[in-house]
Amino acid sequence: MSKIREIKEVLTAKPTTDGAGVKLNRVFGYAEARRLDPFLLLDDFRSDDPEDYIAGFPWHPHRGIETVTYMIKGRVRHEDSLGNNGVIGEGDIQWMTAGRGIVHQEMPEQQAGLLHGFQLWVNLPRSAKMMKPRYQEFLSSSIPEVPLPNGGKARVIAGEYVCTEGPVKEVVAEPGYMDVSLAAAETFQHRVPAGHTVFAYVFSGEGSFDDSGREPLGNGKLALFSDGDGVAVTSGADGVRFLLASGKPLREPIAWQGPIVMNSDEELRTAFREYQDGEFLKHD
Repeated sequence: MSKIREIKEVLTAKPTTDGAGVKLNRVFGYAEARRLDPFLLLDDFRSDDPEDYIAGFPWHPHRGIETVTYMIKGRVRHEDSLGNNGVIGEGDIQWMTAGRGIVHQEMPEQQAGLLHGFQLWVNLPRSAKMMKPRYQEFLSSSIPEVPLPNGGKARVIAGEYVCTEGPVKEVVAEPGYMDVSLAAAETFQHRVPAGHTVFAYVFSGEGSFDDSGREPLGNGKLALFSDGDGVAVTSGADGVRFLLASGKPLREPIAWQGPIVMNSDEELRTAFREYQDGEFLKHD
């Protein structure tokens, strides 16, 4: 790789509540979204106390975005206005394209006393805001894992790593999305497209995410990278586990209110008016 990316900004996950009082850590959201284009939001929810999340995320609408739910421990039960329902379990991924509109609910549940997962929001461009809703759902067993030389592994959800492709396909933002676990003092390199937004979010252990000499990043820290051809990570003495995401910036206006993200305030008003009037869901 001719140019390894450097860290240009570090973000720290902050506790907040969402849904019907679910306690979670928001890594980035509205205030940072323009710097992470096409990504809008990343939530890290983990707890061993059911009271932190038992009320879940009752029925609510989405339009203009994609929501990506990835589970580490526990599960999320979901159902929607299209008649879909199911469970996102440990290691599973759900990539939901809300497009022109969907109404759904998500209810987290522990397994063996644990719950841990992530939800990432990816923006849709103007040309795809009103596309037909769809799901891409994959069980843990269908997500390929690439073993690393020193005992680590890379789970490839979207995009490609060393000739291994993730199961999520045909997403407008051309995303890469991986769950990377490194053993102690292990080095990981990955080529990413120049011009794409790239971030790494640490949720276990610590590691160095560039060669600038800055302190290693640990649990709850996100590294937003400068431009370049690839990223290089070296884990600490206890290893490191992180999400690595990349995507093509849209560079379009963002009009955002709650679970709906459009390009203009007028489009937002239309969406909420349609929701109130029972005209939100579009049928072929």
